[in-house]
Amino acid sequence: MLLKQDLNMADSEKPSEGLQLSQEWLEAADCRAELLQHLKEQVPQIFCLKKELSPPEEEELTQRRLLHPLECFLFGEDPQEGRQKLQQGSASSQLCGRVFKEGETVYSCRDCAIDPTCVLCMDCFQDSVHKNHRYKMHASSGGGFCDCGDVEAWKVGPCCSKHDPGAAAAMDEAVLEPELHERAKKLFRVLLRYVTDFLVWEENFELSAELQPRLKDNAYYCVLYNDEHHSYDHVIYTLQRSVNCDQAEAQTHTTLIDKEGRRAVKRGTLRSCQQAKDLIRSNSEHISLQPLRVEILHATVMAHQTFALRLGSWFQKIIGYSVGFRQAFCQVALEPNADRDRPCLISRLMLHDARMYKGARKIVHELIFGSMLMDSDFKRLFAIEFTRHYKQLQKDFISDDHERSISITALSVQIFTVPTLARQLIEECNVIKVIVDTVLELLREHLDESNRFFFLGYNSDKFSRIQVIFHDLRYILISKPCVWTEELRGQFLEGFKIFLGFLKCMQGMEEVKRQLGQHIAVEPEWEAGFTLQIQLRHILAMFQDWCSSDDEIMLQAFKECHSALIECNNQPFHKEATDFYMCKQILRARPYKVSQEPVSIHLPISRLLAGLYVLLWKTGVIERLDNPECYDFIQLAEHPLRCVVLAAQVTAEMWRRNGLSLVSQVYYYQDVKCRDEMYDKDIIMLQIAASKMDPNHFLMLILLRFELFDYFNGNSVSKDQDELTQWNRLTEEMLFLLIAIFGERYVPGISHVTKEDVTMREVIHLLCIEPMAHSTLVKSLPENENHETGLEAVIAKVATFRKPGVSGHGLYEVKKERLMDFNPFFYHYSRSQRSKAEESQKKRRAQESNDKALRPPVPPAFSPSFSWIVQLLCCDVFIHILRRILQRAAEDRSTHWTEAMIQRALHLIGQALVEEKTQLESGSVEDVTFDFSLKARAVGSEHGKSLFLLLSKIKALPSLEAQKDLVKWLLQMFEIVKCIREKSSPTVSVSMDTTKPEESSQDKEKAERKRKAEAAKLHRQKIMAQMSAMQKNFIESNKMLYDNMPETGTQEEPVTSSESSAMEQRELCITFGPLRGPTPAEREVLTCILCQEEQEVLPLAPAMVLTACVQRSTVLTQCRGRIPANRADGTGTYPLFIPPDLAVGTHTGSCGHVMHATCWQKYFEAVQNTTRNRLHAELIVDLENGEYLCPLCKSLCNTVIPLIPLEPLTFNYENAEIIGQHLTLPRWIQVLAARIKGLKSVMQDNDVQMDGSSGSSGTTGLFGDGQPDFRSILAYGVQESRKFSDGIAEMLVVCATTVHRVGLKTAPNELCPRVPLMAWNTCAFTIQAIENILQEEDKPLFGSLQNRQIAGLKAIVQFAASQRLKSSQGVIQRHFADMMGVLLPVLSRKNTPSVLDVDFFHLLVGLVLSIPSLYQEEGIDLQPSAVSSAFNNMYIFHLVTMAHILQVLLTSTDFPAAGDAEETEEARLAAELYTTVLQHTGRLVPDLSGGSVAQRVKAGIEPFLRNAALFFNCLTGVHPPEELFSAPVSSPGQMEALCSYLALPFNVFQLFQDYRDAVSPMLQRWCGSPSITKALQGKTQTIRYPRRRNRLIDLPEDYSALLNKASHFQCPKSTMDERKHPTLCLVCGAMLCSQSSCCLSQLDGEDVGACTAHAATCGAGVGMFLRIRECEIVLMASKTRGSTYPAPYLDDYGETDPHLGRGNPLHLCPERYRKLNQLWQQHCILEEIARSLEVVNVMFAFEWQLV
Repeated sequence: MLLKQDLNMADSEKPSEGLQLSQEWLEAADCRAELLQHLKEQVPQIFCLKKELSPPEEEELTQRRLLHPLECFLFGEDPQEGRQKLQQGSASSQLCGRVFKEGETVYSCRDCAIDPTCVLCMDCFQDSVHKNHRYKMHASSGGGFCDCGDVEAWKVGPCCSKHDPGAAAAMDEAVLEPELHERAKKLFRVLLRYVTDFLVWEENFELSAELQPRLKDNAYYCVLYNDEHHSYDHVIYTLQRSVNCDQAEAQTHTTLIDKEGRRAVKRGTLRSCQQAKDLIRSNSEHISLQPLRVEILHATVMAHQTFALRLGSWFQKIIGYSVGFRQAFCQVALEPNADRDRPCLISRLMLHDARMYKGARKIVHELIFGSMLMDSDFKRLFAIEFTRHYKQLQKDFISDDHERSISITALSVQIFTVPTLARQLIEECNVIKVIVDTVLELLREHLDESNRFFFLGYNSDKFSRIQVIFHDLRYILISKPCVWTEELRGQFLEGFKIFLGFLKCMQGMEEVKRQLGQHIAVEPEWEAGFTLQIQLRHILAMFQDWCSSDDEIMLQAFKECHSALIECNNQPFHKEATDFYMCKQILRARPYKVSQEPVSIHLPISRLLAGLYVLLWKTGVIERLDNPECYDFIQLAEHPLRCVVLAAQVTAEMWRRNGLSLVSQVYYYQDVKCRDEMYDKDIIMLQIAASKMDPNHFLMLILLRFELFDYFNGNSVSKDQDELTQWNRLTEEMLFLLIAIFGERYVPGISHVTKEDVTMREVIHLLCIEPMAHSTLVKSLPENENHETGLEAVIAKVATFRKPGVSGHGLYEVKKERLMDFNPFFYHYSRSQRSKAEESQKKRRAQESNDKALRPPVPPAFSPSFSWIVQLLCCDVFIHILRRILQRAAEDRSTHWTEAMIQRALHLIGQALVEEKTQLESGSVEDVTFDFSLKARAVGSEHGKSLFLLLSKIKALPSLEAQKDLVKWLLQMFEIVKCIREKSSPTVSVSMDTTKPEESSQDKEKAERKRKAEAAKLHRQKIMAQMSAMQKNFIESNKMLYDNMPETGTQEEPVTSSESSAMEQRELCITFGPLRGPTPAEREVLTCILCQEEQEVLPLAPAMVLTACVQRSTVLTQCRGRIPANRADGTGTYPLFIPPDLAVGTHTGSCGHVMHATCWQKYFEAVQNTTRNRLHAELIVDLENGEYLCPLCKSLCNTVIPLIPLEPLTFNYENAEIIGQHLTLPRWIQVLAARIKGLKSVMQDNDVQMDGSSGSSGTTGLFGDGQPDFRSILAYGVQESRKFSDGIAEMLVVCATTVHRVGLKTAPNELCPRVPLMAWNTCAFTIQAIENILQEEDKPLFGSLQNRQIAGLKAIVQFAASQRLKSSQGVIQRHFADMMGVLLPVLSRKNTPSVLDVDFFHLLVGLVLSIPSLYQEEGIDLQPSAVSSAFNNMYIFHLVTMAHILQVLLTSTDFPAAGDAEETEEARLAAELYTTVLQHTGRLVPDLSGGSVAQRVKAGIEPFLRNAALFFNCLTGVHPPEELFSAPVSSPGQMEALCSYLALPFNVFQLFQDYRDAVSPMLQRWCGSPSITKALQGKTQTIRYPRRRNRLIDLPEDYSALLNKASHFQCPKSTMDERKHPTLCLVCGAMLCSQSSCCLSQLDGEDVGACTAHAATCGAGVGMFLRIRECEIVLMASKTRGSTYPAPYLDDYGETDPHLGRGNPLHLCPERYRKLNQLWQQHCILEEIARSLEVVNVMFAFEWQLV
């Protein structure tokens, strides 16, 4: 706003000055010299002065003296008029071009984006078609820009509604007038060169003659630059030591250096600046090996540099006015330098980028974004310049220590990902060659004498920067060409050759040799090689993809790759070829033992060749290959075979002495990150060799390389157990390899399958392990270059989705019909996955049928070129291998075979039989050459050792019981194949051979199963009996945790008539008054969770306690953010009277676990001692404030509540009836007033004379004749006070002190008069909180409480009731009198609030629990009898209820509409009362029906009645009516049940009639209070009833709406554009700036973050926040404690997405949000934080107070 005002002011004040200057410059012979002369004079007068100007003053001068004249020159007239003319002739840009800030949310469309780098800003995304597609969202790392409007970035919907293509036509027409265009170029040329000169400035440069000042002052600046080697603290320390500044100033300097990249830390003479520079360098060198970068710059140079930066943003503004200006700027920036050796201006800026500081880089990058990258022609020219200097730019980046996001090299993604541009760069600059050459040059230092990479001692930071270059190669290859030109072919092939040269440096690198005897001393470096492999994974696939798109390229690439492989001489043979004999077969091969000679796991060229060969066959180009017979496939497969053998030997633990590095390499070789281009390609190469070689020779070669040739030839015998174990393990691995070579056909080209089929198979096998979440599946599947796995396309076909509950995540389960594709030896399984899958599938099959056999699935047929592979499984050597293995098992030589080996052999037999059956079924028997079954029956049959007969033998082996089902299936398959060959029915043959033994074995199995079932049944019955006994014992031991219904009929005589039975039931269910129900006699025997001893809860027994947590709460507040101040002097009405807004309450919750008080004390002491030694224990428990974790459930606790049993009761109904006739409400008030008047403790601090104390006529009229005396109250029944054991008394003090300390945030003081008040208040507030939850969830008032809530509630009420016995009776009596003063104005107490200013439930609890103190006599501890208490409670409750009804009437304005029903007695009385109240308050009687008033009042008082019912139930133990147990709180009949239980008439207005004489004067006094008059006039705020029920705020269903809200969030205290963490308070909806220095504030003298400060006022220290960009909940409790919690937003797969890692669209899960709401309403946030911190082992404490 300021800029605009200043500009307008400049225009209006001196419009001619700028125009005049610009005219002079135009007419001057040397325009450039005139412009620079002006800058020379003006710039040093505005910037970097000794006394710096304020930012507004500096900006105003810049506009008026510098920028306005420049704009006048540019437009040739008044700039405002010039801009208006331009706006008329141009339209907005089609490209958005918004440059992203760090942390800003960006969107990519998975359906339409050409590649994952194509992104949209928030605004464009919201207005685009992609909002309804499969999109991803993530936080930008900064530096990129929005691709909206770029037609090459999107398949469909390239533009949002704002950047529609219609703008493009208008843009093309918007050409500048020639004169304006010339002026623009002239001005831009001068200014851009000026900007470039000062941004590439070096410390030793001198100002040019045009800018050299006449008089050079001795004024210099010492400038400190940012680097990534020194931390904040290092820089602050250095500055304090070097330039004499305090810590605050040093912090300011450091923050600005980090943000802008540099800062002048001293101004002075050259000498003083030099001293400062030397000091900074020396002080920083002590801390880090590298000193800080410091420069000394003259003040004039600093001024010009400052203005050059300002010109950068001015350029942005100017080129934004018109396409013409942008084009003029681009022409100037890219025009060649007159001096041919010097680059153009933009190249100079690029080449100096690594030396520039952050602020300058940012301006230059934004200028490039806003100019050249917004125009396709200039983008191409810029891309050529960028590619020309690519190598140098990357070298500079490698040596630079700044992040890539602020490096010019990050612009590569904007250039190389444009398909047309990428192809042009290949054709014109051969960008592939440039990129690969750059990598080779940077890695040249790591080449050994064999020209292979060796990364020992490499620099990990430098290496990670080099890796980034591979991203550029990936960008170039991201979309393959549809049309190939000769130029493109030639350049691509040249680039491919260079790339092969790079791969040659990797082929055979980092070879390993088996360590014998001694363990390897130093683990070799291996991570670098695999990091390269991971970077190349997609590049290799993309090269193959490009090659497959053109036949010519395909052939040439294959030849080049083959030549490169032949040239590689890694791990050569050292022995001549020898003949090897087996099964009358001769193989001539050269010996090579992997276990003795060097071998490498890195074979990228071999694997690339395998991939290209498959593509040759797939595309049919193989036919054009010259002399395909000349390729030696034994030689080509040699190295991949060695690699597979190496992995097998490592698995067989033959390489243990080579350390973990080799184990890790083999793991990654087969892992999903690398296997595509490593393990899988090795298997393919072996399949290629198998398809070209004689099968016997191929198997002999396999045996040779596995070093098992002699073993299977019978020439190798050993008794060494280790050697035998190795042979067994190697045999297992060799058989597994054969299974893979024969069975793994899911590769497009090897068989006729699609990529979708491949993905489907992967998913089936993953889900056969266990049901998996979507994210787990995605991680387990290989990604393509676009980070896509293809999962979504197939998942619905193979799996069903199981939705998540309130926790956990959604899971996919494999469909049953897909299980037939399960292969137990799937080659992508790890060892643990294989065993899990096998166990899972066997278990499933056992449940579904008797057959546990995991049969080999039917594979797809090999394509013709690979069909020869099947011959492997019917050749002589294969039969020989299987016979040898089964023979060892049949002979039961346990050391010579393993079950895993047999299982693999059986699987291979199954594969062979399935193949034979498939071939026989698909063709005629005569044409089928695959004769495995014939050889299996014939070979060795003469000695009874044929494969078929051996199978029959091992079937009976007890040690192979697990494989019996599979063997049985194989024998059946033999019969089926035999029958197909003989064209007969298999059933006859099978019945002849196998039926009888099968039947007998089946009978045996059935009998065995029956016996086992009987045994299991007996075992179950025994267990159930034990469980039942234990359950009974548990119930007996924990009666407190169960609801004990009173056993009706045990104490009363049996009643026959139904009428009297109903009467009795109703009498039982009244909690006070003359018809009070009985208190059930309960004997509570509980078990201590620490010592496990049982004890009955008795008043005089040792104390038993309940764990509890006391906390302040604002859950019920009606005035969020206003917390009443606690007065230190104890004055004021709080906490004696709790205001009705319930601004802050004290909640006491319990987990319901019981301990002996002595056990708890020992446990607490032990916890204190052990916890002090634990790392960051203070984050979990605050020992100073008495916190601990419950020993059983680990809930956070800070006190204990003593368990006090209900008082045994003998209620005399006759006596009650007599007293009831005498003790009416007026008489009760009279007696009470007399007692209060006589109490010294009450009257000594009340200087107001009681009304009626002189026996005035008014009082006599009210109370009748005979005045009661001081002791009249005792006449209605007293009894001796309860006595408690010392333990209980001590625990009462412990609990009360904690409640007082926490509730009032004060120091512990057990003698404070407010201690009993806080006990009563926490009792009332806890009940209100529980009622709030029940109402929220619409649950029954009594029947749905959790056991822990029941136990805690009873304990709290009894604890609060017992407070009067531990406090001074005088204090309690005073409190009672003060509270009673609200109801009885006749008492005339001081500071009595009006009926509108009190929460009546808190008042009710206080009065009921304190009235027994009036019965105290000197020297005698008395309390009211049961009958007296019943009347006291009834009259207090009736008075409080009437006052509350008045409170509801006075605050109500929204009466419900009147119905048409006839007026009832209730409506009449309600109308009468309302009229009376209106008359007393001097208001007009509105036209309102009594029914409306009655309805409104009942709705208003119902929560109060529910609270009262809960309270009196816990206090008296009287059982409530059944309706309150079973029916939800909102169901009809609840009001009547409550009234019945609370001794109220069903028509509550009847109270005012029944007590008319006593209440009418009080009603008048209540209404006459001045505060009520103010409230009714609207001068003070009132609370309406029923109170508003607080919930967490409503959240939008789509998470994008929240992100959108966050993107428009402006920090209230900062205008800077650095990354913010917008955080939403879920309690009140406030948006806060979290974790930012700008929003720090002081709380209790300590700096705290915005969330901590907000939680203090909003939630009394407890808060629940949603960090929007991180998509996670933060729970906070106090300044030092917090934890994260999953956000209630799930993606379509039922998973949360913290930090938007996956970026899938997120939607609100109502169930999870409801759970969060419950967490808050039930006061479980503290508990949740403690639990999460207990689970997570905190190594580094997080500063939650700064959030």
